[in-house]
Amino acid sequence: MKTYTNCPICDGTSFENFLKCNDNTGSDEAFQIVECVECAFHFTNPIPLESEIGKYYESDEYISHSNTSKGIVNFLYQKVRNYTLDKKVALLGKLNEGKTLLDIGSGTGEFLNRAVQHGYKVDGIEPSKDARKQAIQNFQVPVFEESHLSTLQSNSYDFITMWHVLEHVYHLNDRVAELKRLIKKGGHILIAVPNLKSYDAQKYKEHWAAYDVPRHLYHFSETDIKSLALKHDLEVVQTLPMKFDSYYVSLLSEKYKNGQQNLVSAFLAGLKSNSVAQSGGGYSSQIYVIKSK
Repeated sequence: MKTYTNCPICDGTSFENFLKCNDNTGSDEAFQIVECVECAFHFTNPIPLESEIGKYYESDEYISHSNTSKGIVNFLYQKVRNYTLDKKVALLGKLNEGKTLLDIGSGTGEFLNRAVQHGYKVDGIEPSKDARKQAIQNFQVPVFEESHLSTLQSNSYDFITMWHVLEHVYHLNDRVAELKRLIKKGGHILIAVPNLKSYDAQKYKEHWAAYDVPRHLYHFSETDIKSLALKHDLEVVQTLPMKFDSYYVSLLSEKYKNGQQNLVSAFLAGLKSNSVAQSGGGYSSQIYVIKSK
């Protein structure tokens, strides 16, 4: 196990225990989430060694790598993902006219494929060998292992996207510095992550599916993302909701909390979460549009 001695955002050294959560997608091991006393950032601590984390992704329950439609949760995930792919690509077009895109954490390649269909020149990065293989075989898109990032030319992308990926990366500040190196001046970095300040996070507490320990190393709020961007001389210019996530996460959370799926309770929790978010509480997951200065 690796133990953080410094906060990844503010470098503080004093932490308080926040929640202890179980890994619900395979190992059933318990992991501690701590809160930095100085800046209130939350992160899993300790975490598995980088050389050992891969085994926690080796499960049919981990949908972005398995791409399965088996079961109601996976079926709904695939249906919603298909709908949101066009929405994501449309968002790029609203931000600027550039057509070069780097997607980090490409999974099985569906977003890259949709971007290509809309005229984007794409590159993908995906740590999972199996997911890379699926992306290349299914869509013939260029997807590389993570070490390829350092070989890419600086200032070469109009867009960099990380859809529910930043919470997984081992070296947080190194990764954000890499994003800044690769993005063109005036380009946009789009980062989507769960929001631990959302209503559904407060409702389900240690059973909230988006804690997803130990795969999720960090647990962000909007304030955290803004602080991290500022630390690297980047600016969050827009925060956008991912409204479907509250329903999907609530559905999983109901299962983790009660041992069985409850579609009605999950729907009502998701509905309330989105309603509370409209009053300023923040959505279950949010997209942060970050601009290079």
